Amino acid sequence: MKVAVVGHVEWVEFAPVERVPQPGEIVQAGETWEEAGGGGAVAALQLARLAGAATLYTALGDDELGRRAKAELEAQGVRVVAAWRDRAPRRAFVFVDSEGERTITVIGPKLSPRADDPLPWEELDEVDAVYYTARDVSALRQARRVRVLVATARELSTLREAGVELDALVRSGADPGERYEPGSVEPPPRMVVATGGARGGSYTLRGGESQTFPGAPRPGPRADDYGAGDCFAAGLTYGLVRERTLEDALALAAACGAAATTGPGVHVGYPPA
Repeated sequence: MKVAVVGHVEWVEFAPVERVPQPGEIVQAGETWEEAGGGGAVAALQLARLAGAATLYTALGDDELGRRAKAELEAQGVRVVAAWRDRAPRRAFVFVDSEGERTITVIGPKLSPRADDPLPWEELDEVDAVYYTARDVSALRQARRVRVLVATARELSTLREAGVELDALVRSGADPGERYEPGSVEPPPRMVVATGGARGGSYTLRGGESQTFPGAPRPGPRADDYGAGDCFAAGLTYGLVRERTLEDALALAAACGAAATTGPGVHVGYPPA
């Protein structure tokens, strides 16, 4: 099975704190660390774990951080095909509180691949499934070459302009920035999935009624929630091709999301090592 992600990479700094500071307050962070993250990177890592390998179509800043990000991801089984941009990469700062909740500040614009970048877009003709997190209409149209195309609701404006049919649109049921109204994207996705964390979530097939699905048990103590949503989406992307039923695909996605909460930072833990 061949899987890929068309998406973005961020260079992320993590700071564990007892609680996120209130306005004007100073809090003491524990040991901090940095690594390559962002929705595209997280999903590609999860897909590589599920399928044995994955390709990430992306754009990176042509600097030390961009090269470090590429090397980190490739060391973990992701083939990175990148367009190099003469600008700094997008960065992110993440507070992780004592309950495992993450609070993210992103710095700089998202770098997205474009259809006119010299990337091997023709290889998508042989790919089974793609998860899309980028911000470029032409790249999304290239991604539609695959059998199963799943996208994040964070990029609704791109989805509306591209006018391609999605097999699934994934959104957070709690994030106002991922709100989706029926009819806001044409053609409408074949399925819209709203995640609800440990509670599971709901899905609506085109023309059907909303139905719920259960969450998955967390396979260890909660460490932080960073990347759980994109791990869920990656699991769904894989499951829609690999699993026999939609219920099985959603169960796999939920397991991926739950496992992502059990390790620090850009942690991808399903299936267990």
